[in-house]
Amino acid sequence: MSSSKSSLFAARWLAVPAAALLFTACASTPSTSTTTAAAQAPAAPVKVKVFVAAMFEIGKNTGDRAGEFQHWYERYWKDAKPIAVPGALQPVYCNADGVCGSVLGMGKVNSSSSMQAILLNPQFDFSQSYYVISGVAGTPPSRGTIGEVSWATWLVDYDLGHRWAPEENKPGEPTFMPRKGYEEYRRFRLNPDLVGWAMKLSADTPLKDSESARKYRLRYPDAAARRAPFVGTGTHMTGDTFFHGPGMSKQAQYIAKLYGADDYVITEMEAAAITLVIKRTHGTDRVMSLRGAVNFDQGNPKETTLQHLDPAPGETAGGFAETVENIELVGSRVVDHIVANWPKWSGGVPKP
Repeated sequence: MSSSKSSLFAARWLAVPAAALLFTACASTPSTSTTTAAAQAPAAPVKVKVFVAAMFEIGKNTGDRAGEFQHWYERYWKDAKPIAVPGALQPVYCNADGVCGSVLGMGKVNSSSSMQAILLNPQFDFSQSYYVISGVAGTPPSRGTIGEVSWATWLVDYDLGHRWAPEENKPGEPTFMPRKGYEEYRRFRLNPDLVGWAMKLSADTPLKDSESARKYRLRYPDAAARRAPFVGTGTHMTGDTFFHGPGMSKQAQYIAKLYGADDYVITEMEAAAITLVIKRTHGTDRVMSLRGAVNFDQGNPKETTLQHLDPAPGETAGGFAETVENIELVGSRVVDHIVANWPKWSGGVPKP
């Protein structure tokens, strides 16, 4: 073989592995379009097992004076990244166990619009979710006390109806009449089995109390008002009106009975509206309303309603810090049980 032919043969021989290497490199390197498609693929939605809805936080989510959200946040989401949701007041936080939560805002419109935005957001899968609507509230002194925690058996809307001034009515008669056509969204009976579970799991929770709350309770003659904090049940009355006084309290009880609900024990501003939003997307069988009482809905016999509504310095009820802690202590027992026993709960509420 001549030297020229030898050189040509060697060049061709060396070219074979080079081509093979080039082919391998091309085969192992994804195309730009493939890489872009993978980067743009949406993440799988978070499967929400329990969603905790608070209404407000005083400052930050941790490290300062606690509002309704802080104790929940510190228990479940200190290491969680916020998930922004267009249309919601605050971001949603989720942990690896499927427990999510957010601050929705105070009042019926504020809170329910946030809840709807979150429920309809594709970042979350709420198909099997349970809900804990959580916050502070008022209570009538004939039924509850400062620091107590209450699971709702019924949610009743206080505002839907007709009202008129007492002086325009016969003395002593109610000044409220339900408006026809609102029957399906002015009251909700929450799942009795779920309420039964909530009480079974949390009724014996040791609750916090304070000396200031104990002193404040003694202003009221009612036996219920003087009780130490406890876990109970009853009707939660939802109204944008922050009502005060024995007359308004009596009217709330009248509405509860008019609608066939249990005794009115809690006044709050969001739960019935939030529940209506959940009902239209997933039903109400997995909804819980959990409230802690931080004030009475009326003054004691020695003060006027206006004095109770606008108390002098040092005359307010104590126990706020203890109550917001009590709410989480009670509620987390139920949340943790559901998550720890998810195979039994994912398909629906087990019989208690």
